[in-house]
Amino acid sequence: MIQFGKLNYQQLRDKFKINSPWDKVIIFILSVLFTIPIFLIGHQNLIDFNWPVQLDRILLFTLIFVIIFLILKAIRRITLISIIVYILFLIGGTVFGGYGFKSVFEDYRSMMYAMLENPNPQDLIISKLLPFPNKYKILNAIEYKNPKVRNFALMATNKHFRDVKEYKNEYFTLIQCFAVFKEINSQWNYVSDPKGSDYIATASESLEYLSGDCDDHSILMAACIRAIGGTPRLIHTKGHIYPEIYIGKKSDLEAINYLTKKVLFPNETKGKTLHYHIDERGDIWLNLDYTAKFPGGPFMSEEILGALTLQ
Repeated sequence: MIQFGKLNYQQLRDKFKINSPWDKVIIFILSVLFTIPIFLIGHQNLIDFNWPVQLDRILLFTLIFVIIFLILKAIRRITLISIIVYILFLIGGTVFGGYGFKSVFEDYRSMMYAMLENPNPQDLIISKLLPFPNKYKILNAIEYKNPKVRNFALMATNKHFRDVKEYKNEYFTLIQCFAVFKEINSQWNYVSDPKGSDYIATASESLEYLSGDCDDHSILMAACIRAIGGTPRLIHTKGHIYPEIYIGKKSDLEAINYLTKKVLFPNETKGKTLHYHIDERGDIWLNLDYTAKFPGGPFMSEEILGALTLQ
């Protein structure tokens, strides 16, 4: 018989055995604890079938729970060891910056919020689009390396959301880009171009009065966002140009949805839905138009003709 110090295997197994009915209670609680992180991984990586009341996700959670419950029930004699292993795993993630207690809480909260307040995809941006009008003039006008442009962006990051701690590590740059959006869109004054011409102002020129038409706003927004490490793009429709910002993949959308609506723009988003585009690579882009009061505000519902991404 295998010996462990002064205890053999049978004695060690009996030592960790938990008597009924507490073994069933602990197995149930432990099954829930194990199910949550596994479900979150599946939820973020499996196809969303968009069934009514998120029925596909409810079935997924139930299936994972039943499997884990049956496994733990089969090895109930070492339930205490399972509890210790699980807690040590989360403690390790918390201490060393991995997946810990806070990560489980934030992911689960964001997921539940997104299931109740589901963002709204508008349309799929395909790769075959028309040439972008005035492309090279616009690229030259996006002066993201201009000191005035960067200093303006820095001022915005110090003025807005500086004390936000939530999601600061993972979405630090994006939060700062949202600060730039807030500063520009809260002050932007729409002014038309000279009659009969398409005047394209540089980013530094638009800074002086925070005024201009839609392409001037888009150029300034894109320049400021790129100046602090964000990834913007410009969208061209039949009669309009507006900026968007890259936020990540579908797995990032739940966190951004919660962050935008509950932390950064709670008043502006009250009772409203986030709108976004998905391109052919599965990348998600939020609307930053001057008509939007928050990132992901409603689009102007015009057909998209071109897209200019700024890497």
